[in-house]
Amino acid sequence: MVTVLSVLSPADRTTPLLLVTLENMAHPDGSNPLLKPQFRVPFDVIRAEHVEPAIAALLREARAGLARLAENGAARTYDNTLRALDEFTEPLDWAMAVVRHLESVATYPELRAAFNAVQGEVSAFYTGIPLDAGLWHNLKVFAATGEAGALTGERRRYLDKTIDTFRRHGADLDAAGKQRLEEIDVELTKLTTRFSENVLDSTNAFELVLSSEAALAGLPPTARESARHSAQRKGLEGWRFTLHAPDYFAVMTYLDNPEVRRQLYEAFAVRATEGERDNRPLVVRILELRRRKAELLGFTHFADLVLEDRMAHSGDRALAFLEDLKARTVRRFQEENRELYEFRRSLEGAAAPELAPWDVAYYAEKQRAALYDFDEEALRPYFAVERVVAGLFELVGRLYGIRVEPKDGVPAWDPAVKYYEIHDGGGEFLGGFYADWFPRENKRGGAWMDSLVTGGPAPDGFRPHLGLICGNLTPPVGGKPALLTHREVETIFHEFGHLLHHLLSRCEVRSLAGTSVAWDFVELPSQIMENWCWERAALDLFARHWETGAPIPEDLFARMKRARTFRAANAQMRQLGFGFIDLLLHIRYDAARDGDPVTYTRRILEEFSPAPLPEYHAMIAAFTHLFSSPVGYGAGYYSYKWAEVLDADAFTRFQNEGIFSRAVGDAFRGEILSRGDSEDPAELYRRFMGRDPDPRALLLRSGLA
Repeated sequence: MVTVLSVLSPADRTTPLLLVTLENMAHPDGSNPLLKPQFRVPFDVIRAEHVEPAIAALLREARAGLARLAENGAARTYDNTLRALDEFTEPLDWAMAVVRHLESVATYPELRAAFNAVQGEVSAFYTGIPLDAGLWHNLKVFAATGEAGALTGERRRYLDKTIDTFRRHGADLDAAGKQRLEEIDVELTKLTTRFSENVLDSTNAFELVLSSEAALAGLPPTARESARHSAQRKGLEGWRFTLHAPDYFAVMTYLDNPEVRRQLYEAFAVRATEGERDNRPLVVRILELRRRKAELLGFTHFADLVLEDRMAHSGDRALAFLEDLKARTVRRFQEENRELYEFRRSLEGAAAPELAPWDVAYYAEKQRAALYDFDEEALRPYFAVERVVAGLFELVGRLYGIRVEPKDGVPAWDPAVKYYEIHDGGGEFLGGFYADWFPRENKRGGAWMDSLVTGGPAPDGFRPHLGLICGNLTPPVGGKPALLTHREVETIFHEFGHLLHHLLSRCEVRSLAGTSVAWDFVELPSQIMENWCWERAALDLFARHWETGAPIPEDLFARMKRARTFRAANAQMRQLGFGFIDLLLHIRYDAARDGDPVTYTRRILEEFSPAPLPEYHAMIAAFTHLFSSPVGYGAGYYSYKWAEVLDADAFTRFQNEGIFSRAVGDAFRGEILSRGDSEDPAELYRRFMGRDPDPRALLLRSGLA
């Protein structure tokens, strides 16, 4: 998952290393670290009390910059109009990016309160940029000049996209409409922040402690050790399980006791549905506000508003894309589920009950072991996190001619965080990034990449980029290194693909750089990286037994490959189900007619679930992809599958010409990774592949064609 939203949102603007100072904006004691944008972010000294005074000062400076952009009189040029628009919010962008990140990875009550206190005013400011009549007038004046008419390439695209973006964000509204739009965006910012906080708090509120080792039957040693250490950290006896991914998926996949699996499933399925942490009314209100915003801006629904500037262009086209994949998948999906039930009957007799949701992963893992003699846990000893990361760095070095090296002494937000620098083959410093791999209770769940600094052209070269990569992977326990599942290895590769998209960007315009691309294109650089996790030659770079150094045995690798397409239709239908509920909520759902969104989405998901969903199933209340930011993946979850079509097809070029081919790597870097949104993504893809994407590549890779 990449954190990248609207180009005008404080949550999503990326910020270059500044060559400016803010002499008149100092904290009274001169020590506020958020006032001066820095490439070396002083994470070790930033505190909650810095947030509100810094943001207040930076907002004053940004408002002054907006006033200068909106002034009448001066002849409009590219530099004093578009370039100034691209740069004037940089200090505020940087500070908000840092604070938002800290609230995600190292939150505490005072920081959360400070972040929430500034969110509304900052959101209102960003919403107001395209609504400023003077600025809109000056943009149109510049667009009519000869200089604008002569623009080409990236600058021409920036002008055209800016005009379109301003119109789509309400520049042509009357005064009352602009005020209403600002109110909607401020409320959306507050509600979506609260949604995310409720999910985190609800997840952290649950723990299950088992006192008997007999209750752990079936659980792999790694999961047992992790649960034991988790209990000890809390001063408890026994084995402690939480709803964080490593615990949850280990229990659902391996634990023999169905009652314990059910307990964890139920707790996971009802996160953020109780008391002060109940997200259900927030979902209704967020959907209503998004619908009103779309209608205010002249769109039929929110999906059309969001998708107009993406590859799908409309909600109907995105729905049609999902419908087509569903039609190609559903027959095999039904067969897989019949086969799984018959497998259970083969173990337990003809009277075996139908599968419950907490049974599916458990019996599927046993079925996979029986069919392919393959247990994913058998791979774990070969995936020590440090070796995986080192192998990933060697791989990208071969493909793109870059060098990734750790650097000590760089302050971070937690002692476990590591910092790295990337240099080009010729020695040029391209950028740096932080890596935060393991779960903590003050850190949100999931895995993501984000950007802190976006570089660009400078008189002495190209200013470097700064980013970060976060996960919630299996932590080290019992004196062993962190030993990962293959899925966790794919997660690292996926998020690092997003990071490369940011760090290798060579765009002139900040707003078009790196991951600031159409959302249904942004997953191509990330998802294509997962393919190398299935190639023997690539695995040999890092998949070594943590004790002996031996590579994955050939027979184990062969079984892993054979099992790759096991229940592929179920995996695809799961993602399609999420895509459908997202689009249908934003296109067709009406609270007055359709009632509770939990019930509405559960009915839709039934069609995509391998087992009947219980009445309490309420995953939508914790679906942070859709509701943890004003836009986020709202009306855009389909983009995972859209980009999967692109990545499966694009990887065929590496397969045909060499998975370590420097020539193909240079082409991918040159046409995709370095270009940001400087050209139409469909054209960039055509230049890399020489043609439009072929959707059969995904079906073939998944064993569905």
